Amino acid sequence: MTVDEALRAAVARGVERLDAQLLLAEVLGQPRTWLFAHGDDPLTADHQARFDTWATRRAAGEPFAYLVGRKEFRGLTLQVSPAVLVPRPDTETLVEWALECLAGIGSPCVADLGTGSGAIALALRAALVDAHITATDVSPDALAVAQGNATRLGLGVEFAAGPWWTPLAGRRFHVVVSNPPYIAGNDHHLDDLTHEPRLALTPEGDGLQALRDIVAGAPGHLEPRGWLLLEHGYDQAGAVAELLRDHGFTEVATRHDLGGVPRCTGGRCI
Repeated sequence: MTVDEALRAAVARGVERLDAQLLLAEVLGQPRTWLFAHGDDPLTADHQARFDTWATRRAAGEPFAYLVGRKEFRGLTLQVSPAVLVPRPDTETLVEWALECLAGIGSPCVADLGTGSGAIALALRAALVDAHITATDVSPDALAVAQGNATRLGLGVEFAAGPWWTPLAGRRFHVVVSNPPYIAGNDHHLDDLTHEPRLALTPEGDGLQALRDIVAGAPGHLEPRGWLLLEHGYDQAGAVAELLRDHGFTEVATRHDLGGVPRCTGGRCI
């Protein structure tokens, strides 16, 4: 089988052409552009078998990042596995907002609750060399992925195991960020996300319980005038804003993601 034949077979199986090209380039250890000039080159049996396996898994909906084992996020190459959510570009909105809130604060203390791959914590650490970043997660497997990324990138982040505020007893922060599970348990979108950890996608119920827990505990963990910034679903901005105001937060606002969707809502602790 040649390069072009392998790509046509993958597309016929339901893999998008760009994904097929990127997967085959990964298998061959070549840039994608190499494929355009080598369409008639034959694949070795090993290369064909590996590509067929990946194409089958991709056609079944497995994220591209899990197949190749990595994902780019705000200029960082993160290793990912099915133990963590694949970082989304929209989450960079949360990072940018946090950096705005931290501007002018010397040696700030920041917490990332439910860190997963460590994407948010590591992006903040890369941008703030004098910050002390603490990242938590209830999943030991997720923490192992995040710690591995921190080590590979040479970024010093403190990691702590446990749900939300539990590992942070008695500590306060200038900014706390979180991209918690927020999809409702009966949301049909979960059907397309079966390869990612359900624990990181949904708290079940109406999807707001993790957000409720984080907001309720925040006043005891924020410095005066500290910020709590939360990622949420496309239709949850109003509910999250109400939660924040009910717990005494001021300057409550919502930021939109790259697609114009209301993606993050935050407020300031008085």
